[in-house]
Amino acid sequence: MAGPGTYVADVTEGIDVVEDLPEPRITHRSRDYKRRACPQCGGKTYRKRALERRLRDLGKDGRPHEIHLTVSQHHCPACKIYFLADTSDLAAPNAHYTHAVVRAAVRLVVEDGLPYAAASWHLWRDHRVHVPEGTVQNWAEAAGEKSGRGSQGRRVPR
Repeated sequence: MAGPGTYVADVTEGIDVVEDLPEPRITHRSRDYKRRACPQCGGKTYRKRALERRLRDLGKDGRPHEIHLTVSQHHCPACKIYFLADTSDLAAPNAHYTHAVVRAAVRLVVEDGLPYAAASWHLWRDHRVHVPEGTVQNWAEAAGEKSGRGSQGRRVPR
């Protein structure tokens, strides 16, 4: 058993071909509802169709983890709008990563003080989730900790 300070070799070290990487563990979840209330008028709406959304999550057992989420799309005839079932408990709208991945990345940058590239590498090495360093930078700056402003969030005078 490896303890603190013990070197543990990365099992993916030296792999040059993407096909040789470990296969992701896939979990199926559903937010597929027949009826939902309209977010604007509160009226009854019916399911138009079901869509699949793929989210990357923190990996376990040395393998990446991917969530295949089935989401229902609804149409309100009164408002004439289309909307998706709420998935904000798992991820932000249009996001490719779960809230757990975002929290882990921001914690690595803000609390541990790692550079963006090192945080991206740590996410792959420890959790088997690939996040580009630019995405980590966007998340950290959105958290407000490394926005390039002064220590109190004010602009530095020229």
